[in-house]
Amino acid sequence: MLDQFVQYLINFDLFYFYFFNIQLRNSLLDFLMPIITYGGAQITWLIFCGLLYLWGDQKAKRTAFVILVALVIGYFFSEAIKLLIARPRPGDILNIGFFMEETGYSFPSGHSIASFSAFSILGIKYGYIYIFIFLALMVAISRIYLGVHYPSDVLVGSALGIIFALIVLRMEGKLISLKNKVLNQYLKQFFK
Repeated sequence: MLDQFVQYLINFDLFYFYFFNIQLRNSLLDFLMPIITYGGAQITWLIFCGLLYLWGDQKAKRTAFVILVALVIGYFFSEAIKLLIARPRPGDILNIGFFMEETGYSFPSGHSIASFSAFSILGIKYGYIYIFIFLALMVAISRIYLGVHYPSDVLVGSALGIIFALIVLRMEGKLISLKNKVLNQYLKQFFK
């Protein structure tokens, strides 16, 4: 029974991987997908949160902080799982023409975790949840299209991103209080 389930997952991954990576390939998507994939890059979100924190109102500052906490949790969790599972990337195993080079392991997709965490928080805080989830979904699909993840990598990463967003939003008040307490202690020591 377990063997059948594992075989089903392998077939699922291969079928949808080839669909997104080969069947959908065209010059427009070859141009757009490398741009879209940066919507899940940690550096993109760090810059976004920094700008939001510097120039935003109080709600924007809180949102930026909450997104950063979700990103940090997601990053360390995904890196630990990648080391534990050690799943090779499609480009390391499959013999097809890949579009983008990546290093490290494949499972789960860190870009999917980051984009679903951040876009979910933005959608919950500012509304337009369907638009924000669509943007996160585009990032996840871009990872398959570019040949750096299997569909199961991005599905699990997407689910984890939403879970981390919901956990952090649930703890938002406590996280803000802790941040303010630590910051006030640091400033008192710094300006003595």
